[in-house]
Amino acid sequence: MAYFTTKDNVKIWYEEFGEGDKYLLCTMVSHAEYSFEKEMAKRGFHVYLLTNRGFGKSDHVTEDYGDFWYDRFAEDVVEFADYLGIDKFTYSGASHGAGTGWHILMNHQDRVNCFFAVVPGPHNIDEGAMSIRKMIMEGKMAFPIMTWPSEDPAILKRRELEKEVTDRLKAQPDYEAIYNSPETKAIDYGRPMTRLGSEEKLKEVLSGIQTPTLMIGGIHDPISRPDLMVRTLQCLPNCKMVIYSGMSHNIDIYEEMADEAMAFYKHVMEDGTIYAPVVNP
Repeated sequence: MAYFTTKDNVKIWYEEFGEGDKYLLCTMVSHAEYSFEKEMAKRGFHVYLLTNRGFGKSDHVTEDYGDFWYDRFAEDVVEFADYLGIDKFTYSGASHGAGTGWHILMNHQDRVNCFFAVVPGPHNIDEGAMSIRKMIMEGKMAFPIMTWPSEDPAILKRRELEKEVTDRLKAQPDYEAIYNSPETKAIDYGRPMTRLGSEEKLKEVLSGIQTPTLMIGGIHDPISRPDLMVRTLQCLPNCKMVIYSGMSHNIDIYEEMADEAMAFYKHVMEDGTIYAPVVNP
């Protein structure tokens, strides 16, 4: 757990898991006790979890980047890779974290060997630009069902433990200042790729992304809806999509997701394909 400082003098908080030279980077507004990325650290990846500028233990900012919030988040990731001397890396992120991934691929596709895109959308630009987070905060949208009910006792136990960790964090005296400051509340980072202006332009840009991408989603997700993910799949030339029944926006079957990601990564890095090699009879 440490900080690095960006070129514009913003301190970014990050955590490190695993070791080696198989790097996986992720940036989000917060990282849970249990996550897909932490599971990937158990599978041999050297994982760095960054906290987005403006949030948590990273510097809180007052500058409004308008339609360029995600470009700024993306630049922070690339600067961090430069800071560590990492040439190419795998990027992973869920929801808004995946939004940053799309911008890294738009701006620095040459730096990413593989993208694990969890509930990634991206949104249809023609449907609006305000972030779901801000819409909920301002009462413009009811809080959606993010976690689908489960009868799996192991999943229920993990959710219970996650809640206990969150409750302990919220009970700390400095919680509000760190995680819920006025500066943080004021942020609306919008939706990924809105600066492109239209859904048609978004699809055009997605079609030019060559980076192998594994998309993972839930059939009941009201935010990264399956229709949005199918549209993205139709655009990306090197993509595989996995959608789980019984899952919404928070997909917490991390071991299963990691199994899919490890197989995908092997095919990409060793076989040069996004699928298992075809064996002729």
